[in-house]
Amino acid sequence: MKHIVLSDLMNIIEYEKVRNDYRSELMEYKKNRRISLGPNITITFENRKTMKFQIQEMMRAERMVHDHQIQEEIDVYNSLLPLENGLSATLFIEVTDEGKIRPVLNQFIGMTEGERVYFEFGDYKVCAEFETGREESGKISSVHYIKFNFDPSAKAAFLENPESVTLSIHYNNYIYSEKINGSIHQSWSEDLISS
Repeated sequence: MKHIVLSDLMNIIEYEKVRNDYRSELMEYKKNRRISLGPNITITFENRKTMKFQIQEMMRAERMVHDHQIQEEIDVYNSLLPLENGLSATLFIEVTDEGKIRPVLNQFIGMTEGERVYFEFGDYKVCAEFETGREESGKISSVHYIKFNFDPSAKAAFLENPESVTLSIHYNNYIYSEKINGSIHQSWSEDLISS
């Protein structure tokens, strides 16, 4: 997927003028990019459009005006874009009860290793690869960046069989699968084709 460059972004003054409409449009767009697996896991699939929004929001929040500062953010977010023949996503471990944050997070320690989150379609299983550094002994982050890398035949099967694609998590007693609906599959397929 084509990387984001400095000229793709608005300065914070221009962004402030259009932010409400831009943000509303992005929230609507993300509806076909997000899926929940059970009560605690939400996965949002990322691309240039979603990452550009994140950078604009960071520039606004941090009042970034210098090119070198903005370039550092661009470099971070570009590393999260899908690779060729791949999809990228942000996985959130969500906890609504503040008193249960630690116990809920603790139940996912170890989730980042092995084949825990995966697509299944036809004879294919494509597993998420987790970014390192977000889990350490006895502690796990609530936000994870994951990538799904497809070989050419798996990519073709994913694109050609939208009705058979499921996304699953299977870790200890946390086992959930969701069949992907047509509009979500279409949105993710556009990423896979352009990556």
